[in-house]
Amino acid sequence: MQSTAQNFTTENAMLDLSVVVPIYNENDPQNPNTDPIGELIGKITDSLEGTGLTYELICIDDGSKDGSDLRLKELVQNYPQLITVLLRRNYGQTAAMAAGFEHAQGRTIVTLDGDLQNDPADIPQLLAKLDEGYDLVSGWRKKRKDAALTRLLPSKIANWLIGKITGVKMHDTGQMLHDYGCSLKAYRKEVVADMKLYGELHRFLPALAYIEGARITELPVNHYARPYGSSKYGLGRTTRVVLDLFTVFFLKKFLTRPMHVFGLLGIISITSGMFLGVYLTFVKLILNQSIGDRPLLILAVVLLLSGVQLFCFGLLGELLMRTYHESQGRPIYRVREVVRSRVKNC
Repeated sequence: MQSTAQNFTTENAMLDLSVVVPIYNENDPQNPNTDPIGELIGKITDSLEGTGLTYELICIDDGSKDGSDLRLKELVQNYPQLITVLLRRNYGQTAAMAAGFEHAQGRTIVTLDGDLQNDPADIPQLLAKLDEGYDLVSGWRKKRKDAALTRLLPSKIANWLIGKITGVKMHDTGQMLHDYGCSLKAYRKEVVADMKLYGELHRFLPALAYIEGARITELPVNHYARPYGSSKYGLGRTTRVVLDLFTVFFLKKFLTRPMHVFGLLGIISITSGMFLGVYLTFVKLILNQSIGDRPLLILAVVLLLSGVQLFCFGLLGELLMRTYHESQGRPIYRVREVVRSRVKNC
């Protein structure tokens, strides 16, 4: 179903909403008569009919090889609010999300997967929840329709681990999020404006927003079994996700003070090396025993050298941090609002 023209505005106008959808090989080669992408776009536009919102739908083709890109280019002719961004090759879901955020013109951004497992009909309730004063509303696939062993169990473990390490809590209840992997989320534009995404960081967007002081909550959403094709992402991403999790943890704790972590480790290492050195000196000079063949001598030297290196890492981290913030004019704080008295001084 084609949306009415009242929902479409000029490119330069500020829109109410941008819907961002990464697409990667979403056609179903086993069922050539189906149209998964057309069905998805139809459901999204149907869900926004009657809301009175001006919106755009940005579909990012992440280097598809099955003709998904061609189908998107065809659908642009039928949906004036549809914008198709074609990436040169397959960069991954995080890069596709970043491209969508970069092109989004809406005050609010909603993301969802392109496999029809998320329900576009949930978008209005996410927007309504966002209007209650939140900066990010994350979907919770409470009744998830995926394979228990290969998808549900790893997802539960990952969500628990991410919650414990990042410490992200909902603003209203103080509880941890249940579902970091759900792509169906609603953001205020300013929350994602400064985010630089890489690796597998798209699944850590709530954690990155939490670092910036965003008010976050969660809302149960529908989830369906995949109607066409098969998942393009499996357990092979686990290692990359774990490594990026440590990156997010470091950003949360030590983004503006890297010397605090490297310096502390350096002090511990140097102090331990000095204690061993004093002990070995006592053994050599007072007890008149040989220390040249003792492993403790090697350990003392390694600890002292490691401590010096850790201090150097801390200093380099401080320099990089200052370059990161100052070169971009990026402040080390975020202001939610400024409240001034309406009474003027005489």
